[in-house]
Amino acid sequence: MLTRTIGLSLTDQLAERFAERIRGRLLAPGARLPSVRECARQHGVSPHTVVAAYDQLQAQGLVEARRQRGFFVRDAAPRPAADGAPARAAAPVQADASSLIRSMFHRHSSKPQPGMGVFPPDWLETTFMPAALRRVIGGDMLQELSLKYGEPAGDETLRRSLSQKLMGINVPAAPEQIITTIGATHALDIVSRTLLRAGDPVMVEEPGWAIEFARLEALGMRILPVPRRADGPDLEVMQRYCEAGEAHRPKLFVSVSVLHNPTGYSLSPGSAHRLLQLANAHDFHIVEDDTYSHLAPDHATRLCALDGLQRTIYVSGFAKILAPNWRIGYLAAPPSLYGRLLETKLLATLTTPAIFERALAWCIDQGQLRRHCERIRARLDGARSRSVKLALAAGCTFVAEPAGLFGWVDTGVDTDALTQRMLDEGYLIAPGSLFHARRPPDTRMRINFATAQDAQFWKVFCRLRDDLR
Repeated sequence: MLTRTIGLSLTDQLAERFAERIRGRLLAPGARLPSVRECARQHGVSPHTVVAAYDQLQAQGLVEARRQRGFFVRDAAPRPAADGAPARAAAPVQADASSLIRSMFHRHSSKPQPGMGVFPPDWLETTFMPAALRRVIGGDMLQELSLKYGEPAGDETLRRSLSQKLMGINVPAAPEQIITTIGATHALDIVSRTLLRAGDPVMVEEPGWAIEFARLEALGMRILPVPRRADGPDLEVMQRYCEAGEAHRPKLFVSVSVLHNPTGYSLSPGSAHRLLQLANAHDFHIVEDDTYSHLAPDHATRLCALDGLQRTIYVSGFAKILAPNWRIGYLAAPPSLYGRLLETKLLATLTTPAIFERALAWCIDQGQLRRHCERIRARLDGARSRSVKLALAAGCTFVAEPAGLFGWVDTGVDTDALTQRMLDEGYLIAPGSLFHARRPPDTRMRINFATAQDAQFWKVFCRLRDDLR
């Protein structure tokens, strides 16, 4: 709640609270602020204080008043085009996704954050990673790895280790087909910049990863949402996209086959076979984002294993499970595309840090990564069980069978409105609209099982949810 202080009035505090959320993209362009009466009730102040705070925001150019409708966050001013043509306003999807990214770097409070997409730091603490680094920088190796550029494709030792690791899930990738990257997101960006041009249609699963929608929008791609079902993407929708004519033919499909974010769904063998047949018939490539492979069984169905890396490109990384700040990801590609993908990496980053890559190779080869993943999976199983019980007791329903790191739950209320109220209590949640390309109102939210096992969070959730009802 707002508090009376000598240095800052209630009006100034309230205005600053909203300004911080608008600048941090936690309130997207076009979002409606609470009504004056509702805001006064939420924050325990007078309507006069709210009106004065909204006037401050309007004076700062952050919001605009619309007659008989209320106050709305203003769209970012478009930059003038170099040729004098009208510039397009920034896409709201980018702003919404950036709030999710910012939340990874700036904690809103010391409370658990069920909207986060990562494991808590204490889950990832290890002794073998510092040991791996000490081993790599010992003797003359530090000089050797630091004073010259590494291999363009990435450290050869790591690529050999990754090749063996991929064989364990039946993905046939030689070291010469692997390129290391600065995280899995960088790998996805390399593929997009290599295979696509501005305006190209790209099929993306929906609900899906908010940052992927934003990234493709920023590159000027035309997103074609594909509904994600329990067994895989909606193939009938994909078929219609493919038959829409040459000018509208999709060039790429981006998929999370295993432990899909946010639903937790995993691809079935039958759906995988039909999807590959469709890709061959209509000549598009598939990027398989296997970011959550460390949490999934090795026998899970993967498109790259069935296709043998012919029309598919495999992407994964280690930030989620091992070391967020090491930023090591990779892609495995068909030989026909490898040279073009490597050239894109060279133009963007030249190479990637060999020291961390060599240390990761040691962690893989010594079995340390495998044992660490087993410990994380066991701990996550317990957290998932507790979180599911708490969510059900709070009156939520699971849209998908709980699996992996995330739960996809229906709250029964507009989760965009709920998000703002939860922020006032120090909790960040991920509203369902974030996981759709055009942000329609949604009653669902994604929870992180590792951080949603806090009974106090669910008590606050119930109070605010019931208040919205």
